[in-house]
Amino acid sequence: MTTTQPTTQPRDFGFGEEAQLLRDAARRLLLERCPPERLHRLVAADESPARATECVWDPELWSQMVELGWTAVAVPEEAGGFGMSLAAIAGLCEELGRAAVPSPLIGTLCATHVLAACQTEAARLQMRRIAEGAALSVALTDRFGSWDFMQTEVEAVGSGPVLLRGTAWFVQDARKVDAFVVKARVPGGGVGLYVVDADAPGVTVVPDAIVDLTRDQAHVELRDVEVSADRVVGLMTTPEQVARVLGRAEAAMLVLVAADMVGAAEWQLQTTAAYARERVQFDRPIGFFQAVKHPLVDMMVMIDEARSLLYDAACTFDQDPEAAEVPARMAKAAASDAASYCSSRSVQLHGGIGFTWECFVQLYFKRQKHNEVLLGDGSHQRAKLADVLIGPIREGEA
Repeated sequence: MTTTQPTTQPRDFGFGEEAQLLRDAARRLLLERCPPERLHRLVAADESPARATECVWDPELWSQMVELGWTAVAVPEEAGGFGMSLAAIAGLCEELGRAAVPSPLIGTLCATHVLAACQTEAARLQMRRIAEGAALSVALTDRFGSWDFMQTEVEAVGSGPVLLRGTAWFVQDARKVDAFVVKARVPGGGVGLYVVDADAPGVTVVPDAIVDLTRDQAHVELRDVEVSADRVVGLMTTPEQVARVLGRAEAAMLVLVAADMVGAAEWQLQTTAAYARERVQFDRPIGFFQAVKHPLVDMMVMIDEARSLLYDAACTFDQDPEAAEVPARMAKAAASDAASYCSSRSVQLHGGIGFTWECFVQLYFKRQKHNEVLLGDGSHQRAKLADVLIGPIREGEA
């Protein structure tokens, strides 16, 4: 994949009036429908360590998102969507992170970009389904979380109809979605992408126990699941084809997850700064002391750096998707580092209350920790960047 970036970019990374209206509308709705108090009551009602693995969310809020067309923002116009830029969609995802919304929207946006990269009629039909309000999630990784494009534990058997066998792992919001985009090995080499309904015969969704209370994750078992021809959205017979399709989609997915982290980190900064102005110690607000001021400034600087890289990556994807891998990995690395630092400081600077179940910062801390490793943390992204920019280290080299 080429690493050459466009020589020119539009002003403000292409974040125009339409993108601003979408972001502002999302902020107003989520502030009203998903404030921290309501979020805490929804996802943290049971504080027992022995509680069952839950999938709690607000289906009414999701219906509002669908009515507002949020599932259609990444769908091309020819498939019935709005075809908005990734820069605009990043602004929406920032607001989802700022409110820590439990919803399948980011997973659906990721699935949309996978389908869009396929450029097939079957993929366009599935994107039309998304534009009409269906929620999808991607089921692309093996049990080790590998994003090796040829690596999968699912295999496709036969033809007309195809049968899928195996397990897809680390599927996000698996109990909220209507279908999955599944990657499977095909006979003779290569991989295929298939859309499988969540309630199809032979599909079993096995919940995973994760720390993030605002999401659910699962592994999806497929036992001779029949897939009709109109659900075969992509067939790639060579590693180069696979890398071209899934590599483009991965860059967009990295941007979407990074945007969620930047939005959540902004909430952590603003909430912690407000607490530092209110909490009094030694007859002064704790924000007066350098031991509190300096970490808050560091949080702000890391967020600004991550946001700048985020929109640069989104803009690069909009202008030249083939050049988006490097800026997307840079954005995810910076956002992961910012998420880690802001999470630890938000808890520490809230003092004793920051460690309690009743304190809202725990919800964001856990969401950020999940996001940090999702698609690879900062160290992973920097290693990938080194491979792209320098070349992989061969045996005997050091």
